[in-house]
Amino acid sequence: MNLIAAVDKNWGIGYQNRLLVRIPADMKSFQEMTRGGVVVMGRRTLESLPNGLPLEGRENLVLTANPDYRVRHAQLAHSLRDALDILAQYRSEDIYVIGGESIYRAFLPYCQTAHITKIDQAYEADAFFPNLDELPGWKITADSEEQTYFDLEYHFLRYEKEIHWL
Repeated sequence: MNLIAAVDKNWGIGYQNRLLVRIPADMKSFQEMTRGGVVVMGRRTLESLPNGLPLEGRENLVLTANPDYRVRHAQLAHSLRDALDILAQYRSEDIYVIGGESIYRAFLPYCQTAHITKIDQAYEADAFFPNLDELPGWKITADSEEQTYFDLEYHFLRYEKEIHWL
């Protein structure tokens, strides 16, 4: 499974249920990478999407503790175990965990790859992605050239979790 996020230099991902910044090239990369796949998100992330609707061209799986929550064109799971059972029908490499903070943390142990847009700026944030630079086993395996969007500098990074065979 994959994690995908844009983070600031402190690994912030959002403030008041909104992205910290919208970078067109990052949005395009997200769309291209996830199209045709499965996106996994929490209810608040779904509600932060345009019109609060599931993403088109993808299977959407939404985690919510509320058993009465309903959303069209998305599957619902009410626990991590339920979500993992649903995801078992898909190829792991086609699954993208897209947030928020608690969903990233819950799925981190099940993911092998993280696609991170690392923005070289600090924002006021109240939601954070796990700091992969400080977690054992996670290594940067790809780093783009420095990108710019107006005065923002950022990199597209790929982190992979080392697998240790016995």
